[in-house]
Amino acid sequence: MTEPHDTIDVLVVDDDFMVARVHRTFVERVPPFHVVGTAHTGQQAIEAVDTLRPDLVLLDLYLPDIFGLDVIPRLRTAGHDCDVMVISAAREADTVRGAVRHGVVDYLLKPFDHEDLQPRLERYATQRGRLLTTVVRGQADVDRVLAGAFAPAAGGTLPKGLSVETAALVERALREANGTVSAAEAAAATGISRVSARRYLEYFHTTGNAAVSLRYGTAGRPERRYIWLA
Repeated sequence: MTEPHDTIDVLVVDDDFMVARVHRTFVERVPPFHVVGTAHTGQQAIEAVDTLRPDLVLLDLYLPDIFGLDVIPRLRTAGHDCDVMVISAAREADTVRGAVRHGVVDYLLKPFDHEDLQPRLERYATQRGRLLTTVVRGQADVDRVLAGAFAPAAGGTLPKGLSVETAALVERALREANGTVSAAEAAAATGISRVSARRYLEYFHTTGNAAVSLRYGTAGRPERRYIWLA
């Protein structure tokens, strides 16, 4: 594994060549991640991990030769300790539970865009650095690491650049909305910029307090709309 502040090497695994290319582009827009290769079958993934030794594997489950979750124990048997983030359209509860049992660090449903993947990668990078630098002096240190392992930030602990006061404004706008809210609508309701509103909305999505849906128009990218869940 690399040192905490080094590049995080990623292997992208997806049976669709074009989708793999898109995911590669998404990943490389998030420092310090760097894609070292792509694979399109389970066997290719196993061989690529053996050759490239990535830190993280973005793993599709519907591969043509091996079900994605069956790739993970083969990697462990071969002695590889790379982390695995599932990227899949598989929504079955048994599949999600199976992924958890195999120790995946995250599970992201397709389809998604860069704004869905970025906070998950950033969260992974933060926690990975914490795990690599932790010095265990007693049970409290162990509990501290396990409590935050690959989980969203605890309530009241905001990412750098976000304030509690503004988060409260955006939360209120979401709670009081009659249906879903776009970043532009949240910005108008709170008096902050659209870019800032989008950051807070994505934070609430990452922590599980808000859900995201896509509204497709006649042209251009679909509009991301948010609704409060808590």
